[in-house]
Amino acid sequence: MIDVTESPVERPKRRQKRWYSGKKKRHTIKIQIVVCATSKKVIVVFTDCGKTHDFKIWKKSIGVRVVKHIKIQADSGYQGIQDLHRNSEIPKKKSKKKPLSKKDRANNRRIGSERVIVEHVNRWIKRLRIIAERYRNRRKRFNLRISLFCGLYNFELDVN
Repeated sequence: MIDVTESPVERPKRRQKRWYSGKKKRHTIKIQIVVCATSKKVIVVFTDCGKTHDFKIWKKSIGVRVVKHIKIQADSGYQGIQDLHRNSEIPKKKSKKKPLSKKDRANNRRIGSERVIVEHVNRWIKRLRIIAERYRNRRKRFNLRISLFCGLYNFELDVN
C-alpha cells in the first residue's frame, strides 16, 4: 500500500517554488510511505519537495522495480499506475456526468477499508510531532529522520 503525506517546512531562501505545495498552501516536504499489508511494516520511505505530484514521486522512487505479482493499493493521486503495474488497485473517480454505480462505490469502500493501514502509519509518524509541525532543520537530513521514525514504528510492531 502506498500513500503520501506532507510535512510543513521553513520557507526556503532560494528556489521557493520548488517547495511550495498548492494543496496545503505552504512550503512542504512530501513523504511517500510504502507499507506491507500483511505485516503492517513500513518497507520504503522516500521524500521529495512539496510541488512534486504523488505519482511522480512513485515513479522516481520504486515504481519501476516492483515485482509483477505484488498487489499495489494506492489512492486517487496515483491515476495511471495501472499502465505501469497491472496488479494495482485505485478507487474509481466519478465524473461530472456519470455518477458511480453501487458496485463501484462498494469497491471503493473495500479499497479504502484495506488502505486504512497506511493511513494509521501516517498518523503514528505524525504523532511524534516533528513531522506534523514545521520542520526547521536541514532538509537534507529529513529523509534520515523519517527513516528512523519508521524504524521505531517497525520496532514497536515487533515488541507488541
